[in-house]
Amino acid sequence: MTKVDGSALESVAATALWTLRNRALEAARPKSPFSDPLAVEVYQAIDYDYAKFGRPSRSHPLRAMALDLAIRSHLDRHPGAPVVALGEGLQTTYWRLGEPRTGWLSVDLPPVIALRERLLPAGPHITGVPASVLDRSWMDAVPAGAEPFISAEGLLMYLEPVEALALIADCAARFPGGAFFFDSIPPWFRDRTLRGFHLTARYTAPPMPFALTVSQALRLPREVPGVAAARDVPLPTGRGLWRYGFVKALADLPPLRERRPSITLLTFARPAG
Repeated sequence: MTKVDGSALESVAATALWTLRNRALEAARPKSPFSDPLAVEVYQAIDYDYAKFGRPSRSHPLRAMALDLAIRSHLDRHPGAPVVALGEGLQTTYWRLGEPRTGWLSVDLPPVIALRERLLPAGPHITGVPASVLDRSWMDAVPAGAEPFISAEGLLMYLEPVEALALIADCAARFPGGAFFFDSIPPWFRDRTLRGFHLTARYTAPPMPFALTVSQALRLPREVPGVAAARDVPLPTGRGLWRYGFVKALADLPPLRERRPSITLLTFARPAG
């Protein structure tokens, strides 16, 4: 079987291969709590120097599990609500969730969408949108009056702070009653990436200019118009140390809480009356 060349993805787009590798390797482990058979297939179908990313991280499959839970909860409360996956990369969330019977927009740069269309099966409700997330034209594809679930998994850290906050504000203004899921790196790690974060001797991660502590993320309802509430999303139970509740408890103690990566779920205000 001829493999697909993954070298067409560069810079930030190439991080889709990094997260794919980490999810696929975790999903392939016996007795892993993370199930993602399609990610394993896609990973094996791409010819790429994955070894340059170094040791696999469990953070990406745990983040994916948290996203699955958040989407399911939103769709339970808002049946038929559309899902918008911004910067979706090679995520396979739609299929992990059993191809939900709701509109699903996958928004990413044209080379990424082209690779998705080659490698991922067509779904009855999923549509690829080849565009930058900074091009707000994708918003026109969301039905008027909908309360969508918008994910920005592994995305906002690669934007400039003014771009990231403007994206949240524009989504809040356009989609009252919707939800916005994103993850953040802490400021100390942002500074490290801006100096050049060498994941290995052969791979330097792209700069990540946008960072928030847990407290800063939870203050967004007071700082971004249209954001009604913010919740710190805990990582689900995983493998190894992540099976134990004391690990999560430690991560919530100061000062570790303000120095760890975080996941935040925002809800947007509905019009008064």
